[in-house]
Amino acid sequence: MSDRAHILVVDDDTRLRQLLGKYLRDHGYVVSTAADAEDARQHLRGLQFDLIVLDIMMPGESGLELTRWLRGQNPVPILLLTAMGEVEDRIHGLEAGADDYLAKPFEPRELLLRISSILRRVPRDTDDGLPMEVRIGPFVFDIKRGELRRGGEIVHLTTAESALLGVLAGEAGTVLSREELGSRTGNGGNLRTVDVQVTRLRKKLEDDPRAPRHLQTVRGRGYLLRAG
Repeated sequence: MSDRAHILVVDDDTRLRQLLGKYLRDHGYVVSTAADAEDARQHLRGLQFDLIVLDIMMPGESGLELTRWLRGQNPVPILLLTAMGEVEDRIHGLEAGADDYLAKPFEPRELLLRISSILRRVPRDTDDGLPMEVRIGPFVFDIKRGELRRGGEIVHLTTAESALLGVLAGEAGTVLSREELGSRTGNGGNLRTVDVQVTRLRKKLEDDPRAPRHLQTVRGRGYLLRAG
């Protein structure tokens, strides 16, 4: 999993955000999604990303403002999306620190090519042997090693628990269905097994497993891990 680039898609348009997330996952990327700048900040507190696909026109803090804030502290590559295609708008985006700029509407294939081009130019942290880590409250989960730590102590996980947490952590902030979790952890169609492993993980991650803050149920859709 650590060899797959992790992309954060930030767009207030729910339908477009979901479509982009599915399209990029279908083409081999790990994807997390955020609805606005504050949601994106929450993801960035707990995860390291290889690239951010960021809409400029969002309510509240704009994509340009978030880009400027990121450039003060985070070198993650940024691909801006906007309905504005004028030269002056592209210049503002690049001046704010974006790596590239794509005007809506666009062909999905062009988005893939832009992302691929950016990632080729930017060395990834996972290529230099560093573990990909996700912070979950007081815990840190090393996705590459499948290792959960609290402070300096390792929290014991079974192989099944580690596999499930690895899938959830790799796409933290994204709702994953029980069917998808079952398929990706080798449980196949045994959805009850997924539920049991979630219950066990909550006992290890949550202060109150009955009111989980980190590993949440999204009714009718599946499970979601909130990092940070």
